[in-house]
Amino acid sequence: QVRLVESGGGLVQAGDSLRLSCVASGRTLYYYAVGWFRQAPGKEREFVATISWSAGITYYADSVKGRFTISRDNAKNTVYLQMNSLKPEDTAVYFCAADTSKTYSPYPAKSFVEYDSWGQGTQVTVSS
Repeated sequence: QVRLVESGGGLVQAGDSLRLSCVASGRTLYYYAVGWFRQAPGKEREFVATISWSAGITYYADSVKGRFTISRDNAKNTVYLQMNSLKPEDTAVYFCAADTSKTYSPYPAKSFVEYDSWGQGTQVTVSS
């Protein structure tokens, strides 16, 4: 499996921006879709965004559409999540995950059960 490490979280005010990074080691991310998910205290893990192996297809949760942008740099084995206009309801632990069971899949999955390699998460806290 690929090892994933997230970074870039922190405490910000509503309206601010953050960029999360997900760096892979042990294996290339080149062939795989990568997703971002988040989990707030007392809530289930929810889908945020995902990107296909070629970056040709991206999907977003309705709650972040227009504010968040997922991208990837395969040369750096890294996937990013640019988060703008942050809201208090964006507060959560953010996880990146890779779907290593499928290579060159054109349509990345939105369900967390499809992803088999996970990072440890990074905390994002947005104050009002």
